[in-house]
Parts: sequence; C-alpha cells; structure tokens
Amino acid sequence: MWNSSGLIYEGSYEQVVDTTAPMDSIPHWFRGTHLNFAENILYSASSSNPSLRTTVNKEDAKIALTEVREGNTEVRNMTWGELRRRVGVLANAFRAKGLVKGDRVAVVASSSFDTLICFMAITSLGGLFSSSSTDMGTKGILERLLQIKPKYVFIDDWAVYNGKTLDMRTKIKEIVAGMKGVPEFRSVVTQPRFPGKPADLDGVPSSITLDGFLSVAYGDSTLKFERVAFRDPFLIVYSSGTTGVPKCIVHSVGGVLISVTKEGWLHKELGPDKVVLQYTTTGWIMYLVSVQCLLFGCRSVLYDGSPFQPDLTTFIQIMAEQRVTDLGTSPRYLHELQKNEIVPRKVADLSALSSVCTTGMVLSDSLFEWAYDVAFPPSIHLRNIAGGTDLAGCFGQENPLEPVYVGGCQGPSLGTKLEVYDQTIEEGPGHAVGHGEAGELVATASFPNQPVFFWGDSTGEKYQNAYYKRFPQVWTHGDFIQIHPVTKQIFFLGRADGVLNPSGVRFGSSDIYSVIETHFPEIADSVCVGQRRPEDPDENVLLFLKMNDGHQFTDTLVNRVKAKIGEERSKRHVPRYVFQTWDIPSTVNLKKVELPVKQIVCGRVIKPSGTLANPESLKFYYQFAKVEEVVEKMKKEKEGTIRSKL
Repeated sequence: MWNSSGLIYEGSYEQVVDTTAPMDSIPHWFRGTHLNFAENILYSASSSNPSLRTTVNKEDAKIALTEVREGNTEVRNMTWGELRRRVGVLANAFRAKGLVKGDRVAVVASSSFDTLICFMAITSLGGLFSSSSTDMGTKGILERLLQIKPKYVFIDDWAVYNGKTLDMRTKIKEIVAGMKGVPEFRSVVTQPRFPGKPADLDGVPSSITLDGFLSVAYGDSTLKFERVAFRDPFLIVYSSGTTGVPKCIVHSVGGVLISVTKEGWLHKELGPDKVVLQYTTTGWIMYLVSVQCLLFGCRSVLYDGSPFQPDLTTFIQIMAEQRVTDLGTSPRYLHELQKNEIVPRKVADLSALSSVCTTGMVLSDSLFEWAYDVAFPPSIHLRNIAGGTDLAGCFGQENPLEPVYVGGCQGPSLGTKLEVYDQTIEEGPGHAVGHGEAGELVATASFPNQPVFFWGDSTGEKYQNAYYKRFPQVWTHGDFIQIHPVTKQIFFLGRADGVLNPSGVRFGSSDIYSVIETHFPEIADSVCVGQRRPEDPDENVLLFLKMNDGHQFTDTLVNRVKAKIGEERSKRHVPRYVFQTWDIPSTVNLKKVELPVKQIVCGRVIKPSGTLANPESLKFYYQFAKVEEVVEKMKKEKEGTIRSKL
C-alpha cells in the first residue's frame, strides 16, 4: 500500500513494522519516513500505480471545495489555487505569531472554508489540530481545551442551525474566562460566519477577527511544509467515555494518511471524478471525511446546518444540484425520510449518485431494503461502516467487489486483524468464538492508525486501560459484534460500554452526571443508559434519578434537569425519558453499574453479576423494557390524581 500510495514523503524505512512487538507497545510503522498531512492533502499525486487510480487532477483552476449553508441559502466555490493561497497566508500568520511544531490550535466552528483552511495551516507547520462543534456547551468545550492548552481558539462569530441564528459572543466570553489560567493561551480568533460581515468584538476580551489575525502575514501565501516523523501527532479527537472528562486521543500523521489511502482507494474507489458530501459537524470524527477526500482530488461539499431546513426535500435538492456521487449521512436521517414518506429519487435527479454511506448507529434491516427498493437509484452502493474516533478509521466497511446483503457492514477493513472474543470472559487471555456467535470486537495485531497516545497521559495508564486492560496485548474496542458464517458481513449489535448514541450523536453518561452533580443537590444519585430494542429505529436515552430524603421528584424538576443538560451540553444530549428510581445497582466498591440496567431496558433478561452489592435493585428496571406502557400508566395515574383533587 505504501509503495502504491503516491504519498509525498522523505526518508526511508528498514521494515514496515516489527511484527514481534506486542500490540500494546504501539509499534512504530515505517520508521525513518517523514511527511506532512497538509502537503499531501494539497499536492499529493494520486498513485504511482495506475491500476489503483488515475493521476489526481489538482490544477489551480479546478474547484476543490463547495460550501453550502443551511437551506441552500448560499453556495460558494473555492478552487485548488485559492485554497492553497489562503492556507499559505494563514500558515504564515501563524508562523509570524511564533507557532511551531507541536503547538495546538483548536476550533469551535462549522464545517466551512475557514475551518478547513485552519486545519491545513496548523498541520502544515507540524502543529496539532482539534475541533468542536458550535452547539456544544461551554463546559464541554472547556473540558477539552483545558486539557490540550491551545495557543489559539478559532470560533465562528455566529452559528446557524434549524432556522435560528445564534450570537456566539456570549460563549466566546465564557471560553476566554475559562482559559485565563492557561499560560499557553493567547487569544480567540473569530471566523466570520457571514463573509464580509464580521461581528463587532467590542467588549469581548482577548479576541481578534480573522482578518486582523491575518494582517501580520501581509498577504504572503508562500507555502512551506514541516515534514514530521510518521508517528508524530497532528490531530486530537475526544472520547465519549462514561467517567470523568473526555480522553484526548492523539493520532499520527502517517497512521491516518496510510489508513485513509487504503480506505479511499481500495474500499471506496475515490478519485478526481467524485463529489463527496459528508453530513457532519466538526465535533465528530466523520469531519475527517470532508477533508481526507481531497487527497484523491475529489470535490468536497461542506454543508453547515440542519438537513431538514426549510423542509425535508431541500437537502436532497442540494445533492442533485451539486451532482454528489458519494453521500455520507446517518441512519437517523434516512429514517426521517422514510417516516415522512420522502422518496429522494422522486424529489430530484440523483443519477450522479453512486454510493450512500451511513455510520454513527446501527442501520436497520428495513432501511437497507428501503434504500434500494424505494429511496435511491438501485445501482447505488449502500455502505454501512463502523469504526470510530479511537482509530480514525473503520473496522467494518464497504467492499466494491462483493454483494451487499441486508444488515451490518459488508466485511472487515483490509489489513486489520479483527476477531470476535467470548464476551463472558471478564479479563485475562481471551478466546475467539466462531462465525455466527456474538462477542467482543477485538483487534489482535497492530495496525498503523492506532492512536499514538492520550494527551496528558504521561504514564500511558489511561491508554492501556482504555484498550488493553481486559485482554492482554489485544485491542478491545467496546462493541458487541457477530460475523455471518456465509456472507462474512459484520453485524454490530450494540456497545459493550455505557456510551450513549441517540441519533448517531455519541456521548458519555458522565456528561449527564456532571450536570446533575453540579446543579441539583436534591438528587442523591442517577443512572443514565441507552435503550435500543429490536423494534426501535433509534436509541432512546433513559435517565433515572434517586432523590435525597425530603425532596420530591416532580415534573418541574424533570424540566429543570432537561433544560440544564441542554444548556451545558447540547439539545441532543437531553434524555428522552426521565424517571424516579429508589435504588441504583453498584458494586461492592460502590461503583455505579450501568450495563445491567442498559441490557434490561433493551429487553434482555440477565443473570446479576456476583460483584453487585444490591442485585435485587435490578428488578425495578425490567418494567422499562416496555417504556411506552410505563409512560401511559403514569399519565393515567396523574390524570386520576387530578380528578380526585377536583
């Protein structure tokens, strides 16, 4: 793959990887080579092997990017030449400000020209890039920023979503105040959400407009690239773990580039004739798709806003107008179209569309059939993929050479030794189960896009605990999967941890607990789990509250809890259901246990673990496997109480 990649690099390697090194030692790949992420995105030829791809056409006049705002209200194009020029100017502004290899720059922004240019500029210098979406609460943003200590934070001055325009300056002030104790931090740089109309920063401390920041470069667009070692870091992404602040996962330049080369050419067949539209926020790992497709000379369509504004057909019209060949979206989006009886191929001319890729949550069997039988041209390649933030890539994904069967992913990602381990083994040496049996998704051999470390994890203990604690020298990913014995497709059956995933938005239960513990002293404890039963098109988030003595569980309390979660996290973090509970399962060490509750509300009958201090507490949660009946019963009881009072 390396020899055929056409990647721009210097140096040489003696071996691809030491195959005798244990996987948990994070072996070096292609040691001795040096390369730069931005240089490859902006200039790399496609491949020295014409059987893989034709030469990428990256002439200055060719369009590289298209930016579309919510509701198709504004469409702009940018050529390769303009992209390179603007990256050069920003990179030289960074250089004039003293940024060097290893420095961090974060963005809180939409998927736009400015955000992508910032990504390219900081990585061209050998710096590290981090991104968060504008709808994330200030507390969540600061939990990230305070760990990585960026020199600059680039923030959109306005945010537009779901028909509303939000002034970001209040959030900017809060972020600046939260960063006061960080000596590395210099200022916020505001990106104009509406080109040519930057927001007035009067009264906003430690802030400068993007134009003001660029002025130190005097328009110098000369591009210079700092080539770094293969495993040097360039990107920080964040876990959605179940305890504490998010883990800062650091990915290497070479690991991500060789992985995307493999996935882009061999699995996706990307090339200069492709137009890629990945619907995503910048806070999700799928934002990388919008950037990495440029490596192959594709045109990337950057969409910012809700795909449902002003109506359910507008986004489909955009796909047709832009002649999109490769659409990336979520099962939730397809479900909304199906539920509202919207047939995309009847709404607009989708003859250019060759693939539809979905990820973020399980794609139901009915949506597989609907996609082919009803929604899209029958010649499309429906690509359901799964992997994630931890590897900036896939474990299960598409395959252009074999049939698509209903359900799951077509098969494993090439070069990744994926296996299924017996899930009943808690720790120690694992045991692989046969095809057709469900178990833990593991990788039993090193792959180049393993994260290189967690930021701030000086001893490496957090890293080892995250992936290698359960099975020594075997990567445990945290998913339940099953491999079909005939087709070899991979079925993802759910998370093996407490990660919540409503509508494809992944976050940890700790995001919810921290809000409750901070703002609601009347609540003694809580447990938050995801519910997805076989008949559910999406995951529901259920929150159970245990009250302190002398305090009542009321509708007013529920509304306050939901409002505060929406304010501090995002509207998409708000649980669908909030109930009172009288006991929460815990271990003998008083550690709260979520997984048994999750399995029970998903309709399973479980045998309580011997480590539980209060196994009888689980009986209460079985009723919520039929949560609709519980809600209806509570409604009738409430109506009866009101009538009796009258």
